[in-house]
Amino acid sequence: MALKQYNWKDGPDLIQQHSVAKHRILQAYLAAYFKTLVSSPTQEEMRLTLVDGFAGGGLYVHSDTKETVKGSPFIFLEATREAEYLINKDRRKKVHLQVDYHFVEPDKHAHQHLDKVLREAGYGDLIGNGIFLHHAKFQDEADSIIEFIKKKSPRNGRSIFSLDQYGYKDVPTNLIRKIFARLPSAEVILTFGVDSFINFASDGKLTQRLLDGIGVPDVFQGRSIDEIKESERDWRLFIQSTLYRSLVENCGARHYTPFFIRNRNGHGDYWLIHLSQHHRARDVMTEVHWANNNYFIHYGGAGLDMFHMVGYDPVHDAAHLGQSPLGFEFDDVARRSSIAALNEHIPRRVYANDEGISFGELFATTCNSTPASAQIYRESIGRLLDEKVVQIVSADGALRRSAAQIKPSDQIVQPQQRTLFLTG
Repeated sequence: MALKQYNWKDGPDLIQQHSVAKHRILQAYLAAYFKTLVSSPTQEEMRLTLVDGFAGGGLYVHSDTKETVKGSPFIFLEATREAEYLINKDRRKKVHLQVDYHFVEPDKHAHQHLDKVLREAGYGDLIGNGIFLHHAKFQDEADSIIEFIKKKSPRNGRSIFSLDQYGYKDVPTNLIRKIFARLPSAEVILTFGVDSFINFASDGKLTQRLLDGIGVPDVFQGRSIDEIKESERDWRLFIQSTLYRSLVENCGARHYTPFFIRNRNGHGDYWLIHLSQHHRARDVMTEVHWANNNYFIHYGGAGLDMFHMVGYDPVHDAAHLGQSPLGFEFDDVARRSSIAALNEHIPRRVYANDEGISFGELFATTCNSTPASAQIYRESIGRLLDEKVVQIVSADGALRRSAAQIKPSDQIVQPQQRTLFLTG
């Protein structure tokens, strides 16, 4: 089914609940992001640039409730204002959040509507002075925005790019690679309409052209979607897992989230991928997934050996994974399943090396291939510690009695008297 683009010609357009979910995730992540970055009591300033590459018209009308819904530009602005209040309310030394905003929108009516509602909300004095509205395609403005950020934050280029494209073609991987190459501390939140891609690419003549444009030219090794359907029993699983791997690898990010949002109407599933260069940022987003389990679904294993993919048809392929048709929904059942799986997988990593592995290395090298957060790792390691399957040794050589406060430098090692553990 073709995606319907929004239209602000006659005022706010309708928005569906699964799209509202994206906005709530963005809002929750920004709240956690600010809290994580402003942790030192002596910190006086934090420089940040927030970029909305597909800003829209600012306001929507909920398709079900008919209530007014604020779009991502307002989420950016209000998240900063709320964070500044919460961060400073109990501090002696106030922190100044020096945040600039770039809102990019190619549609004339959407751009005009966004300008209008921002001014009506009291942001008029900031337009052109902290809030920058771009009536253009994001691809055409990306270089100038990157240079703006690099000049403002030359050391790390701290920024978040929300790239909520309508489908899958407007943000090729080479553009994301450029962002990470120029801005070491940038993060990208990317949507990718995977159902739309599969449906459109079913025309064999178009598949390779589409893949070249996205920036994953060799992902299917010259095979068309129709050829894959004929030769692969779980063709949808194959397409999504292969495409996802190639997509994230070509974006140039060290860490990413393998989760996606399901359209409850039964069509239009899409990936919401968080890309970053640090495992801590990845963990913050994973915690957001767990805290908002009504929105995110993951189809894959619960431990460290899950399928490196995000999404296929659960109705047809649930039996293949031994899961319910609803998949892995980040609820209490999923949490217990994750801990149980990690209890099997973590000792294998520890026992593979006589010196064990540090907690920091364990998490950084495995987090991309699991839905578990660092806290869930700690819970699993705590159980392994209680069962004397592992020991935890601090940097000064002391044995830790609990995994609750485990530090990245702490070494997870085999116990002196090793218990029975099956590695098969």
